[in-house]
Amino acid sequence: MNKQELKWEINPSHSLLDLKLGELWAYRDLLILLVRRDFVSFYKQTILGPLWFFIQPLFTTIVFTFVFENLAGISTDGLPGPLFYMAGITAWNYFADCLTKTSTVFKDNAPIFGKVYFPRLIMPLSIVVSNLVRFAVQLLLFLLFMAYFYFITGAHFQLTWVVLLFPILIILMALLGLGLGMIISAMTTKYRDLSFLVTFGVQLLMYGTTVIYPLSAAIDRYPKYSWIIKLNPMTTLIETFRYGFLGKGSFSLESLGYTALLTVVILLFGIVVFNKVEKNFVDTV
Repeated sequence: MNKQELKWEINPSHSLLDLKLGELWAYRDLLILLVRRDFVSFYKQTILGPLWFFIQPLFTTIVFTFVFENLAGISTDGLPGPLFYMAGITAWNYFADCLTKTSTVFKDNAPIFGKVYFPRLIMPLSIVVSNLVRFAVQLLLFLLFMAYFYFITGAHFQLTWVVLLFPILIILMALLGLGLGMIISAMTTKYRDLSFLVTFGVQLLMYGTTVIYPLSAAIDRYPKYSWIIKLNPMTTLIETFRYGFLGKGSFSLESLGYTALLTVVILLFGIVVFNKVEKNFVDTV
C-alpha cells in the first residue's frame, strides 16, 4: 500500500463565526445531560439542596433593604424596598451566573476537551440553560413577593404592556452573559489571573447597574456621571424588567435597541474569540 494513502491532513472547515448549528442539534442529548449534571453536582452534597435557590436572593434582599433603604435612605421609586430589590436581584443574578460560570468553561473542562470531540459551544450553552432553572425559581419568589405586597399590604404598583417583552429580556441577559463569558474564558487560557478577578469585577459592576437604586435617583444625584450607568446594558434590562412587572422605572425603545445591538456585537465577538481559541487551547490551559 502506498504510504501516501495513509496520510491524513485535518484542517478546520468552518469560519470563526460558524455556530455549527447542525452539530449542536445533533448533540442535543449531550446538552441535556450537561444541564442535568450541572444541577445535580452543584447541590449533591448540600443539606438544603435546591432551597438555596430561594435562600440566596431572600437574604440578599433583606440585607439590601436594611442597608440601602433603611440606613442609607436610597430611593426605591416609591416601591416597597423588598419588592424593588428582589426585582433587581432576580434579573442580575441570572446575568451574573451566566457570565461567571461561562468565563471558566475552558479551564474547568480542559480534561474533557482534550479527550473527545463535540461542539465546544455545547458547554457554555449548557450553563446558560441550567441557570434558567435557578432564574425560574427566583422569578417565582419575586411573583410571591408581588402577591404579598399587593394583596396583603396594599402596595401600589401595576403590570404594564412592557411585561410582554419579558422573553426578549431573558434572551438578551443570557446572550450578554454568554458573550462576555466566552471572551473572558478565551483570555483565561493564557492569563489565569482573570479568573480571580471575574467574581470581584461582577460584584463591582452590580453597583454600576440599577440593582440597588433607580435610574432616576442616579440622574438626580449624579447628573454628570449618570451617562456611565446608562451605557451599562444591564441598566436598561433591569429598568425594563421593573417597569414591566411593577410599573416603575425607566423604559424606552431606543435604550432597548441600543442594548440589543451591543449584545449582538459582544456575542459575535465572543463567538469569534471562542472559536479561535478552541483550536489550540489545550496546549495553553
